[in-house]
Amino acid sequence: MKYEEAIEKLEQLACQLEQNQLPIDQIAPRLREAQQLVAFCKQELLSVDEEIKKILSEDKD
Repeated sequence: MKYEEAIEKLEQLACQLEQNQLPIDQIAPRLREAQQLVAFCKQELLSVDEEIKKILSEDKD
């Protein structure tokens, strides 16, 4: 999965939750899915941040 796809899915889930479009029995599984997507996005951002820092530190040498 790509970062952009995860963000799009999170936006869809948030919209469904905000507009009460999910049956009650699907709320908990969707929240778990959202948690996993947030963790994935956070890891992707940390990886990119580390790579950028590495590139910038190499440039200084």
